[in-house]
Amino acid sequence: MKQAPPPPALDWCLFLDVDGTLVELTDTPSQTAADPEIKSLLREVAERLGGAVALVSGRKIASLDELFAPLKLPSAGLHGVERRKAGGAIQGASFVDSQLDGARASIKQLVQEHPGTLFEDKERSLALHFRLAPQVADLMHRSIIDIAKPLGTNYHVQGGKMLFEIKPRGFNKASAIKAFMNEAPFSGRKPVFVGDDLTDQDGFAAVEARGGISIGVGDAVRGQYYMEDVTAVRSWLGGIAALHDSHHA
Repeated sequence: MKQAPPPPALDWCLFLDVDGTLVELTDTPSQTAADPEIKSLLREVAERLGGAVALVSGRKIASLDELFAPLKLPSAGLHGVERRKAGGAIQGASFVDSQLDGARASIKQLVQEHPGTLFEDKERSLALHFRLAPQVADLMHRSIIDIAKPLGTNYHVQGGKMLFEIKPRGFNKASAIKAFMNEAPFSGRKPVFVGDDLTDQDGFAAVEARGGISIGVGDAVRGQYYMEDVTAVRSWLGGIAALHDSHHA
């Protein structure tokens, strides 16, 4: 049974996936755009929840800032490898991981040989997209596993919607959410996570373990509650933005 999310409350803190959740998925990451509507919605929701709104994405933080400019929300990038606290301090970002150089060269070679595939270098992780060439999904999976093997156990391959990614092990959306929950303004609030991809399931488990709420967007993931698509998410965010704060009545 697909249940609609419960009515919003002012004691929530909000963790939001981006692609496929706040903005529509596009053929390539660089085509994605955030319209003025979502930017103003996020700003209003953050004000309403005392700043307790964080983006939790596979994108780099720099890419999130570019997408949502001039907004700079607390953010976890690269599935938790990078994190910007509410106060602005950034952990784990801003260096190119040279241990991935061999894999970089191999993925570049691979995408040259297979039209429609795309290499996205995120500096500390490497993504291989095949949205425009879905027929090579199995081949891409086998290839990226082979490419990642020489890196040993410090890295692993993570699947997503029409992509595979080599990333450092030990980070995921759950580790990012747990870290935020230990800090103001998130601590002491009820965590709510909204996401649309398999990489969001870890985050769902993290908020559920803290008595929070998980909301899956579309049919690829399973949360406690369900929203159909980006449009539904935006309308739900509108409901949070419209919450009446009794202190300001």
